[in-house]
Formats: sequence, C-alpha cells, structure tokens
Amino acid sequence: MIGYWILLLIIAFIAYNFGSISTLSIASVFVFHRDLHRIGKKSMFISNFRRLFGYTGFLKLLLVELIRDFVPILLGGILMSFKEHADIGMAFAGFCLVLGRLFPVYNRFRGSYATICLAVTMLCADFSLGIATVLVSAAVTWFSRYLALGAIAGSLAAILVAVLVVDGQLLTMLLILTAGIVLLKNLPAIPRISKKKEMRMSLEEDISYKFDEKF
Repeated sequence: MIGYWILLLIIAFIAYNFGSISTLSIASVFVFHRDLHRIGKKSMFISNFRRLFGYTGFLKLLLVELIRDFVPILLGGILMSFKEHADIGMAFAGFCLVLGRLFPVYNRFRGSYATICLAVTMLCADFSLGIATVLVSAAVTWFSRYLALGAIAGSLAAILVAVLVVDGQLLTMLLILTAGIVLLKNLPAIPRISKKKEMRMSLEEDISYKFDEKF
C-alpha cells in the first residue's frame, strides 16, 4: 500500500509540473526559436501568430501542446502498471496535469482553459469519451468564438459520456472530477459572455503592424 501511494505522489509531482509549464515557453525555445510571448495576447496572439507562422505554425504549436500533455499521462500509466492499475495512473496523471494547467505554480496560479489537457486525458481513458469531448468543445468554440464556452461544453460532455461508457467506479470518479474542475474554473465566464465582456477568439488577421511601416 505504501508503494502505491509513493507512485501516486511521483505521478502527481510530474504531471502537475508538466501542466504548469507554458506551452509557449517550450515552443519558443525548441521549435520557433523566438519569444512567442511577445507576439501578443488572446485574439492579438492568434492573428499575429498566423501572420508570422501560418497554419503550419499552428499545427506545430498544437503538436507541442499534445506532446506535453501525453507524456505525463503515459508515464502515469506506465508507473501504475506495476500495480496493475495503468488506467488509474493515466486518469490520475490527467487530473494533476489539468490542475497544473488551470493553476500553474510558475505563473502565480493563473492558468488557461485546459481544454486540450481535458481532451487528451479523456482520449487516454476511453477513445469514444475523448472523441466526444473533442467534438463538442471544438464545435462550441468554433461557432461561439468563446474558448471558455467551448471548455464548459467539453467538460459537460465528458462528464455525461464518462458516466455512460467508462467501466470502474474509481476511474469514472477521477474523470468526472477532472472535467468538473475545468467546468468550475470556466463557469465565471458565463456572466461575462452574457454581457459581451468576454474576449472572443478572432480569426481575422491583425494588420495594425502595417501602419508602422515607412512609406
């Protein structure tokens, strides 16, 4: 039993720290070789990033995000496989990963929406559960242009499908808890969305930089 808890503590430490590390920081050093934080924030970042790196750059950034999320979850499964509970290890790693993404210690506990972390966790637990989470969150985000709304919808879909398709009470509870914290973290955005005070994702290119050019 002691060995079981030691493994869980190791998984928690690794997964939380992976979640706390900024994807932009990793991509800046190892992929794009420039400080992506200087490109802009929120919608400004999206438009400026696309202008500089195109859609290929977005795919590279997404790949960095996915690798960062998959590694601790797979490691959690490997470590807990020694106790014949690989599924619990992956789900617990996913929970700690999402905690790190929502409340990163390296950014004063101010995190992001954690939608991708949630989707990766659900995919590793059950493929149909992961697909449902991805499709719902992506569709709601695309049509509403609100990242928080997509995170809320994806969380609700994950909770519902987990109850329906996942076997094992402990595994189901871990997955519901993971989706639940994403849901609770993003719920405060609802009043801002209703008042149109929440930042919307914009796919329009920012051309303000052109006004700085000399004619």
